[in-house]
Amino acid sequence: MGDGMTWSRRWKRLLATIAVILVGLVLRRFGYDFGLPFIVVKYGGSVLWGGMVFLLVAFIAGTQRVVPLAVVGLAIAIAVEFSRLYHAPELDAFRLTNAGKLLLGRVFSLWNIFSYALGIAAAAVFDRRFIALDRDQ
Repeated sequence: MGDGMTWSRRWKRLLATIAVILVGLVLRRFGYDFGLPFIVVKYGGSVLWGGMVFLLVAFIAGTQRVVPLAVVGLAIAIAVEFSRLYHAPELDAFRLTNAGKLLLGRVFSLWNIFSYALGIAAAAVFDRRFIALDRDQ
């Protein structure tokens, strides 16, 4: 596969990442206004966050191999979730900001890890079907 195809795939992944971030922000801000139930707003954001992590890893790696990308994405997501168990004054202060809530979250939850895994799996399927297609086959 040529370099042009690799860069095209990478840009598609970046655009998909931006789209997922925008959907996540809209869900967080307007989810209840749209009449969505709590579980969709709360865990939908976590699913989207997991998908975003996968897409960012895929963008940076630039490879077509989805399974290793998903494993790395899940490892990152799990590490971030477990980081919530560590408390330092500066880190806790950051977690109280909007950026801290969106990037790191505040409270550890195994349900979040499940949601991240679901989002990573969905993003991996999306990536394989629509982004990382090898057109030369």
